[in-house]
Amino acid sequence: MITLKSEREIKKIKEAGHVLYGALMAAGEACIPGKTTKEVDKVIEDYIVSHGYNPSEKNYSEGDEIPFPASSCISVNDAIIHGIPNEYVLKKGDLVKIDVVVDKDGYYADAARAFIVKDEDEIDEDYPEQKRLVEVTKQSFFEGIKYAKVGNRISDISHAIQEYVEKNGYSVLREFQGHGVGIAMHEDPGIPNFGKPGKGPRLQEGMVLAIEPMVCQGRKEIMESDDGWSIITEDGSLGCHYENTIAITKNGPIILTNE
Repeated sequence: MITLKSEREIKKIKEAGHVLYGALMAAGEACIPGKTTKEVDKVIEDYIVSHGYNPSEKNYSEGDEIPFPASSCISVNDAIIHGIPNEYVLKKGDLVKIDVVVDKDGYYADAARAFIVKDEDEIDEDYPEQKRLVEVTKQSFFEGIKYAKVGNRISDISHAIQEYVEKNGYSVLREFQGHGVGIAMHEDPGIPNFGKPGKGPRLQEGMVLAIEPMVCQGRKEIMESDDGWSIITEDGSLGCHYENTIAITKNGPIILTNE
């Protein structure tokens, strides 16, 4: 069942999104050579808790899943999503995807960003392969939300994402998708990153959605890592992930997980 949110509820979700954005920016600054992904996760948890919010992913599970042991998903290089922070030491050129959910008083926000690990005197342009993948993945989100308007259908967003990604020579992950969010971490409707337009529920004012392109540099086939959570590319190519929580309004979409 799709739950429509009131203006007051959207305001609460946006407040959570503001804290989430800050946590992601702090995490990006921590993604430097020599740091472990576990240390980056600690930066994220400390930021969220210090602002009075909860890291929703910690101990999260669905069904028979192993409870997720960290405050964020940190996926490096060929890992696309659901990476468990651990003792892996970041090195120059690593592509780090960080997915975070925060909540307070029953209101949730969800977002993800990708960061290229580099020295202080380097810039993203020094790693053109990683930079282009990040840019295409991010832009595919913005191509998708051009269709996040009242009266359109969910798959109008999906189709726009797929079309942009594939036009740029990459592929979209098919087994995982975006979702409704706001009063739970995962709500209806599901939002694939591929498909024909004109399908699925119609978009209504008050819907809050987590739109999250997941992009493979190579083939779209994936597999689950031995840790029971991490999703990695089957061919070992880079994966990327970008996500925001948005609200559908009569004046178009509003991003709730930014400054």
